Amino acid sequence: MTEEKTKSCAQSAVLIIDDEENMCHMLSSMLKRDGYSVDTAMDGEEGLAKLVAGAFDYVLCDIRMPKMDGMAFLPAAKASASEATIIMMSAYGTIDLAVEAMKLGAYDFISKPFKSDEVRLAIKKAEERDRLKRENLLLKKQIRQFEERHRFGNLVAKSRLMQKVFELAAKVSQYNTTVLIFGESGTGKELVAQAIHRAGPRQRMPMVPVNCGGIPESLLESELFGHVKGAFTGADRTKKGLFEEADGGTIFLDEIGEMSVSLQVKLLRVLQESEIRPVGHAGTRKVDVRVVAATSRNLPNMVAEGTFREDLFYRLNVISIDLPPLRDRGEDIPLLCRHFIDQFNATLQRHVKGIAPAAMAGLLQHRWPGNVRELENAIERAMVLTDDDWLKPEHFAVGSMAGACNTPIEPVFEGFSIKSAQRTMEKGMITKALKATQGNRTQAARLLEISHPSLLSKMKAYLIDL
Repeated sequence: MTEEKTKSCAQSAVLIIDDEENMCHMLSSMLKRDGYSVDTAMDGEEGLAKLVAGAFDYVLCDIRMPKMDGMAFLPAAKASASEATIIMMSAYGTIDLAVEAMKLGAYDFISKPFKSDEVRLAIKKAEERDRLKRENLLLKKQIRQFEERHRFGNLVAKSRLMQKVFELAAKVSQYNTTVLIFGESGTGKELVAQAIHRAGPRQRMPMVPVNCGGIPESLLESELFGHVKGAFTGADRTKKGLFEEADGGTIFLDEIGEMSVSLQVKLLRVLQESEIRPVGHAGTRKVDVRVVAATSRNLPNMVAEGTFREDLFYRLNVISIDLPPLRDRGEDIPLLCRHFIDQFNATLQRHVKGIAPAAMAGLLQHRWPGNVRELENAIERAMVLTDDDWLKPEHFAVGSMAGACNTPIEPVFEGFSIKSAQRTMEKGMITKALKATQGNRTQAARLLEISHPSLLSKMKAYLIDL
């Protein structure tokens, strides 16, 4: 026995359970010479008591014994929560008996009589399995720690700029403070708002998103605060507003810079008094809502121009979070690509392994005016187009990889009619998306960033049959 071998198993403890004294003595002497710490028991009951009282790595257990045999010992050992690896021994070994022992939790089965090397080999195999299990657990822990460091909610990033965003968002999530998120379109402002809500004490209550720029001004007040029956033409029933729906939770006011000045006054009252007045109602109602707002516009400039109320700006801007554009954090691109590939492998039922180096170089050089949303769409498009396990430059239509995709859509517009040019452009884009997705209308709608019903309506209007 070499010094290295002795050291390698010096920390492993073995429990031998066998009613034959000679067998216990032989195995004990052999394993002690190999550097193991050894204890023995003459039956299953004694062995179980020692297993519970001590810390053993491996157990060599006979099957036929008085008081408690090996087959009874196996489930009892499992119930004791011991992590010891159990190797069964028997002079009456059959395949059926071995299979049954494995089902009850045994790692291996040795038939008596056996050679000493068979025991050594069984324990060495068990040690190798345990080593691989430890390495696997360590790897999973490292991956989990990596993900925790580079993830906040559904956001993934490792850049210093985004780590600061994660830290600030995590801090403010624990309080009811109003938050104002600044960032270009596609940087993930709503994802930050969702992460703040889910990380905070209101996570079990609803989060209600509102696109202030996507609802006509005449309807936005009613949507936010609700209305009573008969308040205006078409109000045939009393309707609860989005602030009431978010009561106890969070309301996310996206594109707050698009809100009219008259409505800004009413929103300011809600923030100051925590109460709303439904349209057409004489009284007010108390609400407990956390407000997170976001904008891609320059609100300080709008305040200076008089298009956004200064008092509302300061009421919203208690804590501000600035989301950097993707072009300023290129080191996040590979991580985001991996995230989107995993995501679309699941939703598209693909098995793409990654991005070829030449394609990744092109993605890193691209300026990404549409930020993370543009990258997500680029990855989805590439995964739809590829028939390979890897995404290559020809699967992308960005930057230097775009090639012919950067050429104007044919035919070239004639005349000066914007409506005519829009129809021509839409027809060309829809045709191009349908060809890229081989006629899959659901995927084409995603690439075009329109709803499936809208795509079908436009295909009918433009007489597109693909």
